[in-house]
Amino acid sequence: MTIMQTIGNAKIDAISALIAGLENEFGMNAGRALADRFLAAEETDFHWEARLQERLLDGFDSLDEADGELDRVAICGRLGGIWFTAVCIVDGEGRAHGMSARRHFGSAKAARKAWRDAR
Repeated sequence: MTIMQTIGNAKIDAISALIAGLENEFGMNAGRALADRFLAAEETDFHWEARLQERLLDGFDSLDEADGELDRVAICGRLGGIWFTAVCIVDGEGRAHGMSARRHFGSAKAARKAWRDAR
């Protein structure tokens, strides 16, 4: 069974909010550079939180039994003004544990088509 869900498009642009907060705390010149470091370190979480749509693909067998049950979920969203799709490994609590197959697109239409076609 395939489950598709539209998350909504009222999400705040996470990168803009991060940069604004860092500029407020560390000054105008440091905001973007620090934001780039945070984004690189927490790439999976930022993309997961920026998703506008998600679709369950199938279960994921982890080698680590402590992970519990995991699922592969196709996501589509916009982060930093760039449309993307990706496949995330997600636990039953809705937390992303990993990301693969991330692609960027120039339009929402192209990203949504790739999201629908994700396997």
